[in-house]
Amino acid sequence: MKHFLFKSSYIIASLLFITSCDGPPTDEKLLATLQEDVVFLAADDLGGRAIGTEGEQKAAEYLAKEFEKLGLQPMGTEGFFQPFTVSKPSNPHEEAVIGTDGDGVTGRNVVAFLDKKADKTIVIGAHFDHLGMGGQGSLHRGDSAIHNGADDNASGTAALLALAEILKHEELKNNILFIAFSGEENGLWGSNYFVKNPTIDLQTVNYMINMDMVGRLNEEKSLAINGVGTSPSFVPVFDQINADSLKLVTSESGVGPSDHTSFYLQDLPVLHFFTGQHEDYHKPSDDSDKINYEGLVKVVRYISRVVTTLDNEPKLAFTKTKDSSDSPRFTVSMGVVPDYMFDGKGMRVDGVSEGKSAQAAGLLKGDVVVQLGDSTVYDMMSYMRALSAFQKGDSTKVVIERGGQKVEAVVRF
Repeated sequence: MKHFLFKSSYIIASLLFITSCDGPPTDEKLLATLQEDVVFLAADDLGGRAIGTEGEQKAAEYLAKEFEKLGLQPMGTEGFFQPFTVSKPSNPHEEAVIGTDGDGVTGRNVVAFLDKKADKTIVIGAHFDHLGMGGQGSLHRGDSAIHNGADDNASGTAALLALAEILKHEELKNNILFIAFSGEENGLWGSNYFVKNPTIDLQTVNYMINMDMVGRLNEEKSLAINGVGTSPSFVPVFDQINADSLKLVTSESGVGPSDHTSFYLQDLPVLHFFTGQHEDYHKPSDDSDKINYEGLVKVVRYISRVVTTLDNEPKLAFTKTKDSSDSPRFTVSMGVVPDYMFDGKGMRVDGVSEGKSAQAAGLLKGDVVVQLGDSTVYDMMSYMRALSAFQKGDSTKVVIERGGQKVEAVVRF
């Protein structure tokens, strides 16, 4: 039996190898490689992939080897790697200095080039770092623990490799630069460094695609696409290529808490793909066994169709958008995780933080906030506007919809 199993495994492995050499990967091959990549990157052995750690270095080396296997050209400053050092000032009100000199923490972007002999280049990126053992940014309320970041963002990094495997077989009129960024969790350090120290001419960049948290496609198959207003060429293609009947939730702004922002600020069109927030976000429970791998295949296929459909367009025009920097400023929080994929009326709660105002008021996951104080809540922006009117110590009425009924409570900030 052992001999038979070994022989069978050998045959399957050989077939997969032949498939990968002969042509584009099948969905079955994509599923297997996506799972393999996520499991490796989100393993305890890598310790949460915090920038500057041994785990981050192991992840970077893994990605470089995978890019090399795919036949991509190294496009870093040291082979596939683009090292950068971040020096944090002693004054907390000063920004970190990102460069190559001085003391501080050193991370590495991993940069690979698919040369299609074209005069335009698409950048496709995903960050591969995470929070390590937790610390700043963690939502974990217990002892220090490994934050494996399977969805955030081993999922996007695995998708990056999968897109490289798909697109190398396509006849394209754009080159593609694949970048795995480090230091995203600390403040977009890696992408910020790259756009200020690019390894290709940024004038040749057509547009940028960013994948951050794409591993939790839900039952509704909701896929958020942010940045759709950054070029007039984007929106017309989305529905016509939606072969898997995904529920597309779009927003115009090119600014957000991920690496596409660095490219938007260089006046480049950007798209950010995202399958939604969840209760494991920035917690040790964000593990590889919770990834929807079949859903991840659908997301990868959809993005590949975006690239191939836009390929016949001339260089995309850039449009500035009304960005989140224009959003209301607020000094209090209810202590909820909003459901960013919700497109109904109100703000749906996707998680409630322990010991915060919302929990004390009795709010639950799935509640939809429709009124806060005197303000009606129609969407995320109106929720933030309503929140901006309150200060620490204030109390106000909150109206929620729960199971078809309206429920009132008092929230104290």
